[in-house]
Parts: sequence; C-alpha cells; structure tokens
Amino acid sequence: MVEIHDLVMRLRSGDRVVTILDGISLAVPARQFVAITGPSGSGKSTLLGLMAGLDRPTAGSVRVDGVELGALGEDALARLRLARIGYVFQSFHLIPTLTALENVAVPLELAGIPDPRARARRLLDDVGLGERRDHYPAQLSGGEQQRVALARAFANEPALLLADEPTGNLDSATGAQIIDLLAARHRERDMTLVMVTHDPALAEHADRIVELRDGRVTADRSNGAGA
Repeated sequence: MVEIHDLVMRLRSGDRVVTILDGISLAVPARQFVAITGPSGSGKSTLLGLMAGLDRPTAGSVRVDGVELGALGEDALARLRLARIGYVFQSFHLIPTLTALENVAVPLELAGIPDPRARARRLLDDVGLGERRDHYPAQLSGGEQQRVALARAFANEPALLLADEPTGNLDSATGAQIIDLLAARHRERDMTLVMVTHDPALAEHADRIVELRDGRVTADRSNGAGA
C-alpha cells in the first residue's frame, strides 16, 4: 500500500539546513497496522505528512497504492486523498462553524456521495456520537471531537488511514477508546493503518512497530500481540 524509497526531508532554519528525515526506505503492505514511534523531533509526523502528500520531500519517493505522489500536482493529490486516504490529526482540525454532522458530511459532499448527511449520521452512530451530531466542536469534549474526526476520516472508506498522535490531546482512558475504534475499523474494513505515537503502550496494539530516531529507522519489528 505504501512504498517509500530513500526519503530525505531538509528544511532551512535561519542560516542552517536541518535534516528531518535522512534516507528512509519503508514498505507497508495492504491491511497492515503499523505504529511509528520515537522521541519528539525524530521525524514521525513529517513522515506521515509525506505519506499523505501534504508535503514534498527534498529527495526520494513515496508511492501510495501504486501511485507515485511526486508525479502528481496539487489537484491530483487532493483527489487521491479524497478517494483513498483518511487522515486523523492530533488537534482534530474540525471546522468550528460546522456541526459534528456537517463536519463529517463535508468529504462525502466533495466526493459526490448521494445523501451525504444520512451517511454522516450513520458514521457518527458508529463512533457513539449519534446524540451529539448537532453540536458544534466547541460544545464537545476533546474525546468527542476526536470521534468526530475519526468519523470524518472513515467517511469515504479509505484504503489507507493515517493517524498522527490521535490520542495526544486526550486522557489515557479516552485515548484507549480512540485506539479501540481505530483498531476495530482496521479489522472490519481491511484498511491499512499507519499511526504515529510517542506512547509505547499504544504502539503495542499494532501488527508492526517502526522506530525512528534522528530521522532514520532504528528498529522495525513484527508485533505478535498487536490488535
């Protein structure tokens, strides 16, 4: 599902160039649940953003479902994300002026799905928020906002779901519920799931754990205890 070859990401900071990713090569098979771990500043979120085509690498290549992201323009990347990739942010990224139902319906409307509001209602029911669908993000707890964000990410049945520290702003009990929802959806829909987390306990839910340090892969192991 994801093929990364010799990926390099450098950014200029003042008078110097900072290397964030330094020659990463990685393959993620379809339907696998991979946790990417490592200390702060190791390049985890940058790597996830490159998998989604949200950023362009300095060098190297990223292929998603056989498509070379570097060969696509911004419009084509947006269409690919809409059709094939779901993304869950640590800070939720909900539209504050839209209700929970409307936030989930947006990608469905963009994709031309018939009766998007009915499908959005079903998705909110699936994450336990059916009774909160008419509330705005400011009226929801952090855990509820992240559930809305999950429902939105699930909306177009993505083949690849990317989750960037999805529990980072939540307490441990609520975070565990979010991971259970992600793992259940991964199993039920046979989707590929790549999750960035700094929490080793959460990483243990995955089939495979990849560790980054200083922009390089330092460990890559199968996890028999994964969800």
